[in-house]
Amino acid sequence: MNLIIDVGNTRVKVAVFELDTIKEVFVFDKAEILSEVKKIISNFSITSSIVSSVAHFTEEERQEIAELLNPIFLDSTTNVPFKNNYKTPKTLGVDRIALASAAVNKYPNKNVLVIDAGTCITYDFITKQGEYLGGAISPGIQMRYKALHEFTAKLPLLEQSKLESFIGVDTNTSIHSGVINGVSNEIDGIIKQYQKKYRDLTVVLTGGDTYFLSKQLKSVIFAHPNFVLEGLHTILIHNLAND
Repeated sequence: MNLIIDVGNTRVKVAVFELDTIKEVFVFDKAEILSEVKKIISNFSITSSIVSSVAHFTEEERQEIAELLNPIFLDSTTNVPFKNNYKTPKTLGVDRIALASAAVNKYPNKNVLVIDAGTCITYDFITKQGEYLGGAISPGIQMRYKALHEFTAKLPLLEQSKLESFIGVDTNTSIHSGVINGVSNEIDGIIKQYQKKYRDLTVVLTGGDTYFLSKQLKSVIFAHPNFVLEGLHTILIHNLAND
């Protein structure tokens, strides 16, 4: 079995893969990573692993994980199953590297736009030739709500809510319309931009807001909430095969 560890700024997602199937997914706080990983490896027979982190690892944490698992630590130098045409490849986030890897594995020989709706909304485009071209980064849903509250004197901080109408009839519904309607139209608009240039486009939606947004969007998409984990597993298998 393979262990996939995806470390975010505050939360960690860990998946146990058997062949190409996710057997179990664990989510916990970053502060608990060492104790939780120890529990997981005591319950599963792990043979290989990969670690991806968008947050800072202390040298002590990195060393302990290395001793526990001897994993691949994903970075810009890791061997990946696509051609990276990003002009600044060393600045490409490990989460976006994982998404591109998942795209070429799941949808080979297709033009794929991956939309990751989390803290930020990222757009990543991979051609049918397996070339990563780039994409876009914009604020996520929660970031937009927080910005409206923190950068104004009187607007309240709201939790995301299903949009009943695009016309806000009071302050709260106006905020919901601005955020949810704005995000939905942004995503639909960007998809249309890509479709004009690449008519045979496959669109994948992933991230923490996958299911919420999939109900709001007009565009035809494939929802894959664990696409990053699948991409990390793809990179792991790619490197094991090329050792």
